[in-house]
Amino acid sequence: MNPPAMTSSASVSVWLILLFGFFHLHKLAANVEGDALNALKTNLADPNNVLQSWDPTLVNPCTWFHVTCNSENSVTRVDLGNANLSGQLVAQLGVLSKLQYLELYSNNITGTIPEELGGLADLVSLDLYLNKLHGNIPAALGNLAKLRFLRLNNNTLSGTIPLTLTNIQSLQVLDLSNNNLTGDTLPVACNLKFYSHNYVDKLL
Repeated sequence: MNPPAMTSSASVSVWLILLFGFFHLHKLAANVEGDALNALKTNLADPNNVLQSWDPTLVNPCTWFHVTCNSENSVTRVDLGNANLSGQLVAQLGVLSKLQYLELYSNNITGTIPEELGGLADLVSLDLYLNKLHGNIPAALGNLAKLRFLRLNNNTLSGTIPLTLTNIQSLQVLDLSNNNLTGDTLPVACNLKFYSHNYVDKLL
């Protein structure tokens, strides 16, 4: 026996439930990203009030200054270069799944580079140069298959350069100069050219 046909009112109800669920998921995703960026704000000293618009009570961080989103309200850029910020980066940045550009250069940021940044699959540019970062370069950064620009120069990073960086076939600019890295040469992939002792590489 065939099941009874769905009435028009029931059909409308189902579509409303689905639509509500869709918007709820988008809202939830925006909340997660907003929470992550607010965690970064909380961890940073901001004497120039650059992050003043980062209001954690707002559902969508796409309305904040220095944050860019795509049409689905996912964060794709964080532009905070030369903003006189100090403090440390946070692991929560790893939830920004659609992030393409993380620009935090020319600040006074200390601490280590979070391993979680290696999970940002869409990242194209990671610019953390001219800060006071220390510790090792996370091997997980080698997972960033779309990365074209990796500039970590002028920090106090130490240890050896991870071999995993040679996995990034899209890499065009790699600058690790002026750190405390050990080893005389960079582990070189066939698509990178090494300029001796400076840890500066560009695509051939």
